[in-house]
This record gives sequence, structure tokens and C-alpha cells, in this order.
Amino acid sequence: MEELKRFLRARQPFNLMIVMINIAVLLILSFMGNVESADFMLEHGANYAPFVIERQEYYRLVTSMFLHFGLDHLINNMLILIFLGDMLEQLAGRFRYLLIYLGGGIAGNILSVIWDMRTGSFAVSAGASGAVFAVIGALIFVVLRSRGRVEGLTGRRLIFMAALSVLEGLTSSGVDNSAHIGGLAAGFLLALLTNTGRKEKVRL
Repeated sequence: MEELKRFLRARQPFNLMIVMINIAVLLILSFMGNVESADFMLEHGANYAPFVIERQEYYRLVTSMFLHFGLDHLINNMLILIFLGDMLEQLAGRFRYLLIYLGGGIAGNILSVIWDMRTGSFAVSAGASGAVFAVIGALIFVVLRSRGRVEGLTGRRLIFMAALSVLEGLTSSGVDNSAHIGGLAAGFLLALLTNTGRKEKVRL
């Protein structure tokens, strides 16, 4: 228990808050119904292109980022976020990190909606992976900008991780690849626009 307390105290506050919110949402919804059911998740805010466009339920672009199809789905996203998110928050500052995380996640969901509408292939989607890819995209920008001089990070490692994750998604079923790619690109662009990783970093 003491080790867990030390681990939590060492985490960055906004990133830890996001992780805890994701865990809490899954626990609450698990008591209410089946979180692996597309119908149940759709009822509670999952992303679905026809509802976003035709019913103008734009809130789904945000709420779906905090929903997960079961414990495995949650763990896969949060294990990456707890470490990479901490790195980005430490490098970028709290509010810049929050902007990249939420903005990148929303951008990924928007691209997902656009792709589904263009292809006519609609699926109920949820998860933090678009936002997690935004974190990876922002970190890639920071490392490239610093010419690799970021402790514990290398551009090659991050690019390889992102490419491997995208490739795995493209060869697997039930993965929202457009949200991943959109989040990755948006995270990189938001890091550029917010001047993330500059030497005179400001802590907010």
C-alpha cells in the first residue's frame, strides 16, 4: 500500500486525474450494465457517426474518450498513458498537456466520424486511444525539436511504437484506426502550435 501511495504521489496531477476518471467511469458503468455491449455503450455516450452528424450529438466526440469496452481495453490504454502522459505533462506544463490530450482525442474522433460517413461503414467506437496517440504525436514533436535530447525518450522509439500500433490496428478487426491516426497527427500539430518543448518552458 505504501508503494502504491509513493507511485501515485510521483505522478503528474492532470494525467493522474484523467487516468482516475477513466477508471471511475468504467467501474460505474460496469455496475449499470454490460460495458462490452455496443448498444449499452452507445446509450452512454460512445461515438457513432450517424448520431453525431444527423442528430448533432457532438458531445459524443468528448464522452467517448472516457468510455472503454471492458477492463482489457482500459488497461491497454491506461498503461501507456500513465507513463507517456506523465512525460508530456512534465515537458509541456499542465494546461498545455490537457489541451493536447483533449484536442487530439477530439480531432481523432472527428476524423473517425468523417471516415465512417465517407465509407458508409458505421461502428460504435469508444476509448482513450485517440488521445493517447495525441500524446505520442506531441512527444515525437518534442523529441524531434530537441534533436533527441530528452531524457528517457528517443524519436526512433516513439515513431516505432506509433507505427507498430497503427500497423497492428490496420491488421486487426474492431480497431478505430482513423481515430488513432487523427489523434497522432493532431497531437504533433498541437505541440507545434503551442510551442511545446521550448527551452524556456513555463510551468502552469
